[in-house]
Amino acid sequence: MNIHIKNGRLIDPKNNIDALRDVFIAAGKIAAIGTAPSGFVADRVLDASGLIVAPGLIDLAARLREPGYEYMATLESEMEAAVAGGITSLACPPDTDPPLDEPGLVEMLKHRARNLNQARVYPVAALTSGLKGQELTEMAELVDAGCVAFSQADAPLTDTRVLMRAMQYAATFGFSVWLRPQDNFLAKDGVAHDGEVATRCGLAAIPVCAETIALATMLTLARETGVKLHICRLSSAAGVEMIRAAKQQGLAVTCDVSINHVHLSEMDIGFFDPNCHLIPPLRSLRDRAALRAGLLDGTIDAICSDHTPVDEDAKQLPFAEAEAGATGLELLLPLVLKWVQQDNLALSEALAKVTLQPARILGLDAGHLSVGAAADVCVFNPDTYWKVEPGALKSQGKNTPFNGLEVQGKVRFTLIDGKLVYQTQAAF
Repeated sequence: MNIHIKNGRLIDPKNNIDALRDVFIAAGKIAAIGTAPSGFVADRVLDASGLIVAPGLIDLAARLREPGYEYMATLESEMEAAVAGGITSLACPPDTDPPLDEPGLVEMLKHRARNLNQARVYPVAALTSGLKGQELTEMAELVDAGCVAFSQADAPLTDTRVLMRAMQYAATFGFSVWLRPQDNFLAKDGVAHDGEVATRCGLAAIPVCAETIALATMLTLARETGVKLHICRLSSAAGVEMIRAAKQQGLAVTCDVSINHVHLSEMDIGFFDPNCHLIPPLRSLRDRAALRAGLLDGTIDAICSDHTPVDEDAKQLPFAEAEAGATGLELLLPLVLKWVQQDNLALSEALAKVTLQPARILGLDAGHLSVGAAADVCVFNPDTYWKVEPGALKSQGKNTPFNGLEVQGKVRFTLIDGKLVYQTQAAF
């Protein structure tokens, strides 16, 4: 189908475009920008007057809860939530049940996702069998099955010899290793940042050094092995400084931050709000400021939703007993726009953190609207306000610290491979 998106403000970070431009789509690709190609006849015209036309968002961490946790969410519900949030590609961690440690499981997940004909799903495979931290998985076979990287998700890998061998093997074949830095012993039983709020509330704490000690080990082993290392969900000022120093020394390391940690701090726990029980924990205001500064200077490469749908029964418990996590697919775009407004940023610069940069981390030729690229497009109204309420979310997970907050930015159209997979009514 030939589609003409007219009168929109096109923002494409890769090509440094921020201007009124029409977009022409043919055979699932971007056929032209600005002027229609010769002989182009549109089968459908999308009027983007007053709207922004951008590359589809790419999310580096979205738990889809299949297989094994369908009572929390299903592939159908989360794919619908993704396209409603303008997300056209997402990576899913391996902490399913069973974990994504066998090619058959990966192939089944990709097949199910393909049949839904919505967002592109890129599984991240388990680094060790069963995520138990003892035996390496069959990495080459998992890559052949469609995995893009290897991770332990939030499962500990305490044996540094196993970690080093995993990195050596991955480096030999050019595979990426994604790790979240946390020393399991220092963080054991902790639920909140080791600061004044945890002390006042009597919550078991996780110190910043739980992140920095693990991060130092990972960076040292990455330097030793030459592996492509991606650090997931950085949470502290000290962690940002360590990544900044590693990059200045020439280490090939990338990292991301959850959009929750861009906006929230330990102060938001308030009166034990279980929706603020997250992994890693919300840290101090100083840490939050450092994360924002790290995004601005390029130390932190990307922002993710860290989408973790949890069923209501598991959330409506005392803070320390509630299951950690927050839903985020539909909130990623409006919360990025909120950051833009608060810090007075260029919209193109912020959108790069959820389009172009995640694509580079995943090794994909995506996150841009160059001629010939796949037509994965997000068209949104930046001026539409809406209230975050459980009933407003398509995700099966209604757990978010932002419930009740008025946010700005609503997706109007989402296209994947030139197919319109989501649209809302014009009158909003």
